[in-house]
Amino acid sequence: MTGMIERRLPGWPTLPDLFGWVESGFPGAHVVPGLHGIRIEEHLTDGTFVLRAELPGIDPDKDVEITVTEGVLTLTAERTEETKEKHHSEFRYGTFARSVQLPSGAKGEEATADYKDGVLTITVPVPEMQKGATTIKVRHG
Repeated sequence: MTGMIERRLPGWPTLPDLFGWVESGFPGAHVVPGLHGIRIEEHLTDGTFVLRAELPGIDPDKDVEITVTEGVLTLTAERTEETKEKHHSEFRYGTFARSVQLPSGAKGEEATADYKDGVLTITVPVPEMQKGATTIKVRHG
């Protein structure tokens, strides 16, 4: 009797392929070949926006770039494969990128980033915005 993997229909994806679809969208959805998404968590607490990104196996000093442009934080990382032998690998290599809209008033120029145990944490100060209504007087011409 053959195993489940051997009985799959030709052209049907294997289980690891299905996990790849869940992580990166359906095939053909990427506009840039070799560009992968980054898994993130984000939250706003006590005047601080915090973004945590899963980036295991990278050197943050050489392989990570963080930019803020017009209120959008963009994180780009690259992981290169060092082995020369053919083997089975489900690791992703290449360029990884993710962009998020920062909250209104966020001070991207004061952002900080720390890397520990494969997780990059980016912290951006967000001062409290004035709440309440402003009354505007109408001038007579």
